Amino acid sequence: MAVRLVERENQLETLKELLGSAMRGRGRIAVISGPVAGGKTSLLETFTEEAISADALVLEAAGSRAERYLPFGILRRILDSAAPLSPEVHAYATELLDQVSAGTTDAEGAVEAGMRVLPHVATALLRIARDRTVVIAVDDVHHGDELSLAFLLCLARRVRQAGVLIVLTEAVRLRSAQLAFHAELQRQPNCTSLRLPLLTTAGTARILAEHFSPSTAQRLSAECQETTGGNPLLVRALVDDGLTALGDSEPFQRLAPAESFERAVLDCLHRGDPELLTVARGVAVLGGACSAVQLNRIVDLHVKPTEQALQDLSRCAVLHNGAFREPAARTAVLEATPPAALSALHLRAARLLHQEGATALDVARHLLAARKNVEDWAIPVLQEAVEYALVEDEHELALRCGELAVASCAEGPRHAALKSRLASIVWRSSPAAAEGHLRQLSRELAAGRLADRDLVQAVSLLAWMGEAQGAGEAVLELQRTDREAEAAGRAPAYDPSTLAAAQSWLSMVSPPARDLFDAVEPRRTTTLSGMPGALPAGIEAVPYDMPDNAYVQAAEAVRTALRAGTQADAAVAKATRVLQRYHLSDRTLQPLVFALLAVVYAGRLDLAFAWCERLLGECSARNAPTWQAALGVVRAEILLRQGDLPGAAAQARHAMSRISVQSWGVGIAWPLAILVESEIQMGHHEEAMSLLEQPVPEAMFDTLAGLHYLRARGRCHLATGRYHAAVRDFLNCGELMQAWGVDAAELVPWRLDAAEAWLALGNLARAKEYTEQQKQRETGPVGSRTRGFLLLTLAHTGGDLTFRLKRLIEAVETLEEGGNRVQLAVALGELGRGYRALGDFNRARMLVRKAWHVAKSCGAEPLCQQFMPGQVDGEAGTQGGRETEPLSEVEVLSEAEARVALLAARGHTNREIATKLYVTVSTVEQHLTRIYRKLKVKRRRDLPARLSDMSLPSTA
Repeated sequence: MAVRLVERENQLETLKELLGSAMRGRGRIAVISGPVAGGKTSLLETFTEEAISADALVLEAAGSRAERYLPFGILRRILDSAAPLSPEVHAYATELLDQVSAGTTDAEGAVEAGMRVLPHVATALLRIARDRTVVIAVDDVHHGDELSLAFLLCLARRVRQAGVLIVLTEAVRLRSAQLAFHAELQRQPNCTSLRLPLLTTAGTARILAEHFSPSTAQRLSAECQETTGGNPLLVRALVDDGLTALGDSEPFQRLAPAESFERAVLDCLHRGDPELLTVARGVAVLGGACSAVQLNRIVDLHVKPTEQALQDLSRCAVLHNGAFREPAARTAVLEATPPAALSALHLRAARLLHQEGATALDVARHLLAARKNVEDWAIPVLQEAVEYALVEDEHELALRCGELAVASCAEGPRHAALKSRLASIVWRSSPAAAEGHLRQLSRELAAGRLADRDLVQAVSLLAWMGEAQGAGEAVLELQRTDREAEAAGRAPAYDPSTLAAAQSWLSMVSPPARDLFDAVEPRRTTTLSGMPGALPAGIEAVPYDMPDNAYVQAAEAVRTALRAGTQADAAVAKATRVLQRYHLSDRTLQPLVFALLAVVYAGRLDLAFAWCERLLGECSARNAPTWQAALGVVRAEILLRQGDLPGAAAQARHAMSRISVQSWGVGIAWPLAILVESEIQMGHHEEAMSLLEQPVPEAMFDTLAGLHYLRARGRCHLATGRYHAAVRDFLNCGELMQAWGVDAAELVPWRLDAAEAWLALGNLARAKEYTEQQKQRETGPVGSRTRGFLLLTLAHTGGDLTFRLKRLIEAVETLEEGGNRVQLAVALGELGRGYRALGDFNRARMLVRKAWHVAKSCGAEPLCQQFMPGQVDGEAGTQGGRETEPLSEVEVLSEAEARVALLAARGHTNREIATKLYVTVSTVEQHLTRIYRKLKVKRRRDLPARLSDMSLPSTA
């Protein structure tokens, strides 16, 4: 079914007028030109139908690029269409042409002979026109062979007084061989030229109106015009896609290009000259507006043909301002390009862009699209692209660039460096997925091919996955090789401080590795900033500007925090130096995490929490699940030590959800330990026991994290009545800590845990023994967390009531200044019971009620039920003898004082109050002084319990 013409009515009328002239014996010539797929053929077909209806003899032919060099190709097709009506003319003309073809053996002779017979053929056709008007319609005449074009010129010069109309269609841009033919036609006085423009927006709306309502067509016309540029073929293809997608429904949004549109784009390109498709592929590969000079280097054409092809692509509306008008068109071209050709184009584009100074990411995208290993020049480009992609948070692009760089690089130090970076990129999102890369990295480490800057990080990644022993052995072997090289007068492969830094890190995260180093290196005497083990002679410390010194400083901060004595301030200072100096990255994540833990072990939970929040904020918008998981578990540890049980459990679960269990490696001990302790203290015993059933790597028990897990398991056994199992876990924990030289209660208070377990077994003597051991270790100022726990245990194992009350009062005072609020709740409750035993019921009720509120705020439901069985609001047990707390005494507080008093009554420390209210610790202390005076109390624990029921005043 013929396509209805739109905005071609004037041209059709002109052709009809020319036909009328031919019917009157005045021959005419019409040349129709226009862009590729501009509707020339449709116009010609519509006109020939009109001519046939007018009883004209229509002789049709079409030029073909494939038959351009076939002599008389178009002429024979014209004669064949005339054969049924005039067999004599057909036979005569065909015989003449056959004689020419048979009598010549070369092209030049064929042309010369053909030119002699063409007038006779033209005369034979003109005989037909004596009786009937003849219309000779030739489509795509620019693809005609030389002899056929010569015939058409010969006929054109003879039709002026004959009933003949010649209608030809041709491209806008003609080749040099076609220009002479075109010029000769235009010289004829009876020749008319018709130029077909692309459709206007109104024309596009008319096509749309053939299928949709007028209002919908009008609404969609502008966007359709923008998509197609008015190319009739593209417009109808876009409508076809819309009809296929919508069926009988009216579209409410723009018509989306799909299969028909993409096919139409390819049809446009194949209808034009070969350069059209070639240049279109080049534009598609470059992906944006580009110059002819750039394109010709990509597609291997001269500048002039490239410029002409760009013009043709713009004329047919496939391109607009040098780029594809519609992304679907570019996609269609790329998908239709043979893989080998596409790969070659991308490689050329990459080299061109690199030479012109394009960004590494732009060059890398072409290198990746080529799907081939790259040349040596491109490897540094891929390395640079990796870093930029990570900055832009395009993790998948960075990963692909890293993989291509590794695959393209020969074995050697550079390959090892690339493999190390690739492993860290994969590890950022999934350490489990990086395991294969880490195995290869382990081989590179053993072979000594890693650079100094990569060695310590590789060791840390291997230790994370439980390969600390193997990494340590590799480091020792490298040290041995370097010593042999020095003895032979050769330069060592590594800076000794780098290998010492690797030893320092391994000895910290997996203390058993220290024994390995000590056994193999007994002659070393100088220390590495307090590192267990020693350095080669002459090396007394690792300079702070050495590569990867973040590992050394973080390890030293942890050791200082765990060292017996008064080292808390020094540990905080060293850890803060790491946190302030190093930006969060793949290389610094683990040092920063352990620096945070050093601050936690030093008892500065407020400072650790502030830094943790800052680092989590840095990576919150980054595609780095491993970073978020590792920092999240530190936040959970802080919340647990502060007594926020629901918060600790929720944070630990969130951290575990960021990466798979396998990805946690030996670090899985931390979130599991936090979850088990939190669930136990919240009374969720079954949940805690199910967590302990989860398989864990055996290597985990050779790490600091494993100590936390052992302690949590012991606490679970203790809470569920498995007292002997609890004792075993606590003592096992203590044996490991003593053997490793990290026997610090801030890490794990195993002696106090063991004392609590012995008490549960009824063995008071053993409980006192371990309590006294811990008391003797508490020399000088100590962390409030262990001090409060120690005082509680002393009260449990002490003698008479007076002694226990004294210890409990000290415990409350210590824990109020800074410590675990769950332990504060226990101390308050125990103190309340003590006063009840003395007969001071009012004070007892006040303390128990306050203990209930503190426990409630911590989520410690078992403690709440222990203090006030069956109650949910903390009011029970105060009837009859409830302490009087006149509201007027609370109302005397200012709004700021009321906020401080409320938080203090709920068991928050001064630092925690300062953090929550965004004020200084000094300000909190001043408020508390005024609060004590106004409420006529002497200390924090005497604050009215009713304060805990108040709502926090607005800070607005």
